[in-house]
Amino acid sequence: MAFTFTDDNVKEIIESGKPVVIDFWATWCGPCMAMSPVVDSLAEEFDGKVVIGKYNTEDQTDFAIENRIMSIPTFLFYNKGQKVGRLSGSQTREALVEKINEML
Repeated sequence: MAFTFTDDNVKEIIESGKPVVIDFWATWCGPCMAMSPVVDSLAEEFDGKVVIGKYNTEDQTDFAIENRIMSIPTFLFYNKGQKVGRLSGSQTREALVEKINEML
C-alpha cells in the first residue's frame, strides 16, 4: 500500500535523502483513480528502497501550492532531498518504473 503524504510529513520524508515518489491526486479525478492501483503496486514492489505515496490535494494544499501542481495526476520524484523529475497526467507503469530506476 502506498504511503500517505501530508503537509505535516512530506518535507521530512524528502529530507531523509531516500528516493521519493509523490502522486498528487483527488477522489474526483478519474485518471488519478485509474493510476491508484499502479501506484499501490509500485509501492509494494519498491518497498524498502523508495518511498512511494499519495498526496490528496483535496485534504492537503500547502505542498501542492509550493510545487505549482496545476493538474492531477502529477508525479514528483526526489532523490537525496532534491527534486529530480516531474511527470503530469496518466502514465504507464513502465514510465514510472523507468523514473524510479533512474534514482536507484
